Amino acid sequence: MTARDMAMPSRASPARLRGMSKACDDTLIALPYRALHQWHAGVQQAFAHIQAPDALRYLAQALGDLVSVESVMISLERKDQPPLSLYLQGIPEQYRESLIGRYFTGGYLLDPFCLAVEQGLAEGFYHLEDIAPDHFFDTDYYKTYYLKIGCSEDSYYIVDVGNDSKISVSLFQGFGGEALRAEQLHLLRAVEPMVREFIRQYARHGLPTLDQGAPGQGASRDIKHSIQNAFEHFGCDVLTEREREVAHMILRGHSVKSTASELGIAPETVRMHRKNLYLKLAVNSQSELFALFIEWLRRD
Repeated sequence: MTARDMAMPSRASPARLRGMSKACDDTLIALPYRALHQWHAGVQQAFAHIQAPDALRYLAQALGDLVSVESVMISLERKDQPPLSLYLQGIPEQYRESLIGRYFTGGYLLDPFCLAVEQGLAEGFYHLEDIAPDHFFDTDYYKTYYLKIGCSEDSYYIVDVGNDSKISVSLFQGFGGEALRAEQLHLLRAVEPMVREFIRQYARHGLPTLDQGAPGQGASRDIKHSIQNAFEHFGCDVLTEREREVAHMILRGHSVKSTASELGIAPETVRMHRKNLYLKLAVNSQSELFALFIEWLRRD
């Protein structure tokens, strides 16, 4: 596998068409005064409780006052380690296991945010469409790990807190609410510096170690290692190295054109490799390839 398969998509993403570009920052002028007033009051409370055990709850509440965020998940992310959940709010109980499980079960290495963080994603505010490959929303991964648990949209703060550690603040929509409007996404991006400062101050007051995490965290590390090993060796008994690279790009949601660009080969060559790997693995579609990959992970 090459590091290039994690490059940001070069297409003009739908998120930017919805108003994420800096060229449209004038729309901030039209944002409601009441939301800004509530945000400033809420974030003031958050900073006042920065050393409290429930400090992250105040941040989540302030973000909820700013825009109609449906649910929040805040996690500690460390390189080569599974994420550690720090705070959850608003996620329906029936979806919690599935939502958190995507970090630890078969789909972990296909999650766009997890992949981007592992490859050194710069801190900032992102929408799922900023991160995901060009065909991600047509993949079985998106249908399985997003739509089936009621989530269709994900926005994301990532803050570097040092020592190869980052804290992510994920904002989920789609459990029953509406997608965020362009001006709301602008507003979330506009307050990113304040969110970043809060998270850094929170981190300076002490973060839980992996050993202090929830029961089973050590088992999660074993699962992470098992998944990594399976991902690197998926199909190695029948596929060439290039065919495995193409298979991984397909699984992650890259189109033929995007795969060709990332691997530095012609689209016709990608199609040839795809045809050969489908034949060798006895599958006929991306959906069957995804099912085979998940089964491979479970066996491994």
